[in-house]
Amino acid sequence: MDILRSLVIGLYLEQPITWLHKIDPRIKLFWLLTFLLSPTLANPFWRLGVVVILVVITLTAGIPERVWKQQMALILVLSALVFSLVAFSADGLNVTHQPRRPIPEVTLPQPTNYQYAWKFSGVQVSRRSLDVGVRVGALIFTFLYAPTLYLLVTSPEEITTAISTLSSPLKRLKVPVIEITLTLTLALRFVPLVLEEIQNLIRAVRTRAINWKKLGYKRAISLWLVVAERLVDNLFIRADQTANAMEVRGFTTPNQHQVRWTDLKFMGIDFVLGLLLVIFWGLRIWVGGTI
Repeated sequence: MDILRSLVIGLYLEQPITWLHKIDPRIKLFWLLTFLLSPTLANPFWRLGVVVILVVITLTAGIPERVWKQQMALILVLSALVFSLVAFSADGLNVTHQPRRPIPEVTLPQPTNYQYAWKFSGVQVSRRSLDVGVRVGALIFTFLYAPTLYLLVTSPEEITTAISTLSSPLKRLKVPVIEITLTLTLALRFVPLVLEEIQNLIRAVRTRAINWKKLGYKRAISLWLVVAERLVDNLFIRADQTANAMEVRGFTTPNQHQVRWTDLKFMGIDFVLGLLLVIFWGLRIWVGGTI
């Protein structure tokens, strides 16, 4: 089991270099925020359209199949399960409200024939349940997969530089932008170390050929608690080694020890994607629903 290959959450794909890698990280950050914000208060067709766009971008970017296939499949299965649970529930888990005070008698409109979206042999899906199911399932896929795709094609240094550049006006309000971006960079760099430690501990447990059936529940839980404690100790050791490495290299404070992560420069594709971003939001306001 190679977690670093099968679970690519928070990992950067260095090779091969796709057209997504060549986009300016600031433009990619704006597109990420667009994918996360545009489905809010949108109609179901727009939410499904965002999901289709993310899938098409992944398929056309030239990313190796081993990188995205398993993760996309897991997120799609999770979204499909949530959609099924919500859609087959009574009116999308709707809760009726009963007022405590009696209401005066009023003339109610005559009931009409309610058209279900799908009804077969006792199982029925109303239009409200279908709408809520699509909403929840599409949002789960978008919120989980869009940041993963962004981290996959953008290095931590580029993310740090993009956020630092866009947040530079906040320095006038005495917001510690440099400290925040440095912490973000170290956190992104620390994710592969966490996965590596988890992978090493899992392999260490497997090589001992433990008979879990004879071990029992209590002893199995105790064993996994020991493994978790060892994982925390190893992560603290890695963090201490990182701090010592920064201290040896003369790192004092972020304001005094300036680190030039990467140079940002707009290219032709960035201007095209910026124009498409404006058109995308125009379509969102026009056909995507109310904001």
